[in-house]
Amino acid sequence: MLHKPTKQHRRSVEFSALCMAGVFLAIGFLTPGLSAEQNWPSFRGPGAAGIAEGYPTPAKWDLEQGENIRWKTPIPGLGHSSPVIWGDRVFVTTAVKSEGESKLKVGLYGNIESEREDTDFYWRLYCIDRRDGRIVWTRQAHAGRPKVKRHAKSSHANATVCTDGDLIVAFFGSEGLYCYDMDGDPIWKKDLGVLDWGYFRAPKAQWGGGSSPVIHEKMVILQVDVQKDSFIAVFALEDGAQLWKTPRDEVPTWGTPTVYTGQEHSQIIVNGYKHIGGYDIETGKEIWRMTGGGDIPVPTPIIAHNLIFITNAHGRMAPIYAVRLSATGDISLNENESSNQYVAWSYKKGGNYMTTPIAYGDYLYCCSNSGKLSCFDAVTGELAYRESFGTSSVAFSASPVAADGKIYFPAEKGDIYVVRAGPEFKVIAVNKMGETCMSTPAISHGALFFRTRHHLLSVAEGKE
Repeated sequence: MLHKPTKQHRRSVEFSALCMAGVFLAIGFLTPGLSAEQNWPSFRGPGAAGIAEGYPTPAKWDLEQGENIRWKTPIPGLGHSSPVIWGDRVFVTTAVKSEGESKLKVGLYGNIESEREDTDFYWRLYCIDRRDGRIVWTRQAHAGRPKVKRHAKSSHANATVCTDGDLIVAFFGSEGLYCYDMDGDPIWKKDLGVLDWGYFRAPKAQWGGGSSPVIHEKMVILQVDVQKDSFIAVFALEDGAQLWKTPRDEVPTWGTPTVYTGQEHSQIIVNGYKHIGGYDIETGKEIWRMTGGGDIPVPTPIIAHNLIFITNAHGRMAPIYAVRLSATGDISLNENESSNQYVAWSYKKGGNYMTTPIAYGDYLYCCSNSGKLSCFDAVTGELAYRESFGTSSVAFSASPVAADGKIYFPAEKGDIYVVRAGPEFKVIAVNKMGETCMSTPAISHGALFFRTRHHLLSVAEGKE
């Protein structure tokens, strides 16, 4: 019998695969968007949850020996976008420098300066066969000199593409928004002008964007928080027509919006510094908002246990917020508050700077950029543990993903830490990729897909 994935149980990290005439039954809490086809259609998969169940996944692999390595495909250029998967197709973007190789500086450091690159680049979309790593097709979206600079740890292809199985949308910031069909034929493109992401306290420091597009019911959702004229907008998937655009009084941010549709009001949820909040999907009207957080928001909001989990860091604050889906109006916490009518719980310190947290089973896992992992009871906010992955030199930018009772944490220098899910800290393996790893992995049919500095790899037990 072909094993199919089920939804996540609300109070357990043990999962079962049940299938009956194509209808999937879940016991308890449902993870939004988890699909039978094992599609991973956007950043961190369905609902940005980062979870794929129904198949065993490996804890250990060895590149030199080829153990649990299905394939390894070179990808030219420099890109931090994550792989996305639909059916047997994997999609990933890159920016190829016309002369020489783009510099990349990883690790823990505080330099805010931009890279100087006075040469042309080629922005490309790759389609790869999920089963064997063969490149099916490549399309060049744009060529020319970048309109804005990037940080030394960034790239000119940071945003992850999204797909609904018919169309693919790729966002290259100032170089435009592009739509293709599954055969790589161009459908439409939009020039959104010069989009300047960087440190708002030092505007000359340009860092490059990071927020990825999301498709929901034939709409493309885009959050663009930049130095000037920030906004959130929705475009028609079929032709790129703008359906609505709502201005945001916001400094540059890098989180991807998350969509919630359910018993409470349907909404687009965004991270921010001045404006964390939710917007009506159909109109763009603000539903709720809050202030108070780190001044460089990067993590994407996630939803589990009927709560929205939002975290950010930098400056004087690094909070974690657990917000009720019923939130309306201004729900900001007063100075001495840790909860209110709509904030179920919060934690003032320990929030993520770079990585999106993951809610798996009973627990919320938050990994700092310096490799300190905090595990909370997702419903109550009680801290189960806070442990370090290693020395202070271990840096993390990619976000964790989970499957088969295991959570995978990629470190910048290429070590993948595999942690057993649960209230006790247990690293069950550390796997070396041999290259830097700045991209969040994808999961499908029991295979893990890692994008490293020069390659895309499929890691799985045995043959498919």
